[in-house]
Amino acid sequence: MIIRRFEKCDAQTVSKLVVKTLRVSNLKDYSAEEIERLCALHTPAYIIERSGWTHFYVAADGEKIIGCGAIGPYWDKTDESCLFTIFVLPEYQGRGVGRAIVETLERDGFALRAKRIEVHASVTGVPFYLKLGYRHKNGEEILTGDGLYNLEKFR
Repeated sequence: MIIRRFEKCDAQTVSKLVVKTLRVSNLKDYSAEEIERLCALHTPAYIIERSGWTHFYVAADGEKIIGCGAIGPYWDKTDESCLFTIFVLPEYQGRGVGRAIVETLERDGFALRAKRIEVHASVTGVPFYLKLGYRHKNGEEILTGDGLYNLEKFR
C-alpha cells in the first residue's frame, strides 16, 4: 500500500469509494435517506473542491484506490486543523489502511502547525478515532444536528 497526494483524475474513483463505503459501512448507524443525501453530496466536483483547500491523500493497493482522507485548516485558525473525508473501502477495513491514512494526515504540515486537531466523526467511525487517541470535544459525548460527534486530539 502507498499513500500519495490526491490528483484531480482520482475524483471519480474517490467519489465512488465514498459512496460505496457510506452505503455499506454506515448504513447500520444512519437512515437510508441520510446515507443517500451524503452520497449525493460526495460528487467528483465536491471532492475536487475539497482538495482545493485541504491536503487530500489517497491510499492505493497497486493501482486501486482503497482509501482517502484530508486535513485542512479549522476555520481560519493557524494553530488548529481538522480531518475530513476519511473513508476506506469496506473490504479493506480492519487492515490498517485507515490508521495509515490518519497517521499520514497527522504528519502533514497542517497537523504539524496545530496544537489541536478536530474530526467530525460518524457514529460508525467513533470507535476507530478513539483507538487513535481522539477524544470527545471538551469531554462531551454530544451528537450534533448533522449526526456526527466532534472529536479532538491535542499535540
